Amino acid sequence: MSNLKRLASKKLMFFWLALFLYWLKTYVTYKTEFNLGVKGPYQELLLALNPLSMGVLLFGLALFAKGRRSNVWIIIFASLLGAILYANVLFYRFFDDFITLPNVMQASNLSTMSGNVFAAMRWYDLWFFFDVAVLIALYLWKREVPEIRFRKSVATTAIVTAIALFVANLAMAEIDRPQLLARTFDRNYIVKYLGLYNYTIYDGIQTVQAESQRAYASSDDLTEIENYTVSRFAKPNEDYFGIAEGKNIIKIHLESFQSFLIDYELNGEEVTPFLNSLAAGAEDMTYFDNFFHQTGQGKTADAELMLDTGLFGLPQGSAFVTKAQNTYQSLPAILNQERGHESAVLHGDYKSFWNRDTMYKQLGIDQFFDASYYDMSEENTVNLGLKDKPFFEESIPMLQSLETPFYAHLISLTNHYPFNLGPEDATIERATTGDNTVDNYFQTARYLDEALEQFFADLKASGLYEDSVIMIYGDHNGISENHNRAMAEILGTEITPHQNAQNQRVPLLIRVPGMEGGVNHTYGGEIDVMATLLHLQGINAKPYVQFGTDLFSEEHDEIVSFRSGDYITPAYTSVNGVLYDTETGEILEPTEKTTEIQEKVDQQLDYSDRVLYEDLLRFHAIDGFEPIEPTDYHYGNPNKEPANEDQ
Repeated sequence: MSNLKRLASKKLMFFWLALFLYWLKTYVTYKTEFNLGVKGPYQELLLALNPLSMGVLLFGLALFAKGRRSNVWIIIFASLLGAILYANVLFYRFFDDFITLPNVMQASNLSTMSGNVFAAMRWYDLWFFFDVAVLIALYLWKREVPEIRFRKSVATTAIVTAIALFVANLAMAEIDRPQLLARTFDRNYIVKYLGLYNYTIYDGIQTVQAESQRAYASSDDLTEIENYTVSRFAKPNEDYFGIAEGKNIIKIHLESFQSFLIDYELNGEEVTPFLNSLAAGAEDMTYFDNFFHQTGQGKTADAELMLDTGLFGLPQGSAFVTKAQNTYQSLPAILNQERGHESAVLHGDYKSFWNRDTMYKQLGIDQFFDASYYDMSEENTVNLGLKDKPFFEESIPMLQSLETPFYAHLISLTNHYPFNLGPEDATIERATTGDNTVDNYFQTARYLDEALEQFFADLKASGLYEDSVIMIYGDHNGISENHNRAMAEILGTEITPHQNAQNQRVPLLIRVPGMEGGVNHTYGGEIDVMATLLHLQGINAKPYVQFGTDLFSEEHDEIVSFRSGDYITPAYTSVNGVLYDTETGEILEPTEKTTEIQEKVDQQLDYSDRVLYEDLLRFHAIDGFEPIEPTDYHYGNPNKEPANEDQ
């Protein structure tokens, strides 16, 4: 015991113990909490190596302090690293992604979702601060240790070693993944190759650089991008161009709804019988069964951005928060100026969530019916806000109050992680995989399906149905890769990277009065919706800088770009640089054609990012289109006090 105490008092021994515990905790977390796609011993070696440079650097800096103060600084740095690690674990459990600096800027949203954060916590999470507890205990155990003096060369050696470790790590990573820091859109790559802590520094640098881009941008920067969007414009289908002119547009957002639910039976019972009937071609509906979400960290906000602007979400954070002062050429504004549509968003959450009250003004949305317009009593709310049944029921009078033609976007909420629903609302049994998230998912999906069926009945009774285009879409996946074991049981197949890409399908259903319905097998994504709706209204999408193509066009581009830089086409699926046959899942060797596809995907994402980061649309003038003036728009229920808006 006395020997152990002597070891605990040694300055370098404290350093080595802190470094070992930090490394062990980080490596175990990599293996148990994150899906990094590590393949082979070389990548495994990089995974084990990458935490060391940051640990040696910070703990080495602590050695510059005199005596026992160095141990205090080691404990402080260990606590900081533990907090970064645990924050990312919680974020990853919920979003299947890593935190970025723009996410931190969106902290008000995360606090609103505190219930979901608590749901992501586990009792064994105390592990993430075990090393700090050990270090504090050792520090307190041997308080009478005399001051130990070190030559500064010891600390300097540690700093030099940390730099050498990072350079070696980066060089090894570049061998396996060339141009890692220059080309990737996927944070998983950075964490896998360089580590979570180095990624955090990298993300901060990238964010600062992105913020500086706007100041140096000019109209010349837009020319190349404008030529690009014009060159890939898909001519509208003559049979459908203008077929919906003058009609209302009712856009229904299915929260976290994936296409595997369509026609899925749980214990012999249809989960979504009403949506099944629509997807089969009833109600003059066209169902796109190869439609994919393309969201990034912004999730729902990214989906809204793509559908209303034809721009991809950002690689980090959400444009709704970090680019809410940008100039946009939005679908609501174009419809208003070209066809006289009044626009409205209806949502059972308060207007400040996801910074919507600011962003919607930039998009030129006339009215925002947020939670202050609805009955938000306890029996009517669950998870993030209003239950879907009262939401859709109470929305009918608001739709009737709009001047026709109108463009209305209704955002559902109940089918949201962690998919909680009381027994009084559940009309189907839970699944039995043992994974609560997956098991609950079917009950909230059924509830949403029932709410949607009643909404259709109410639309018909109100007289709004017959003269309206009705679009239904899923915004993003509800079940992340963290639940692959349970999903394999549900789908009856192994969830490989290829299968996971296929699982990113979300439903898109469009009903146009007088237009024949049916199942459309065209491959497309959320980026294509704006061009599609414009052409149905008889508005040419070509003058606008947007990155989608009309889903009904014979020239539609069936390359679906994911925010990560992966892609899917009818023939090929690319995930983490591995190429698969889309139909069979067989691994393929890259060809000149697939290399060209990847280059197109990278270019599309890069151009979209430049439009947002540099706010390039402020330089884009279009004949007949007036720039949106956000000060013209004001939101808030005049009949209610705003006291509950911060709830």
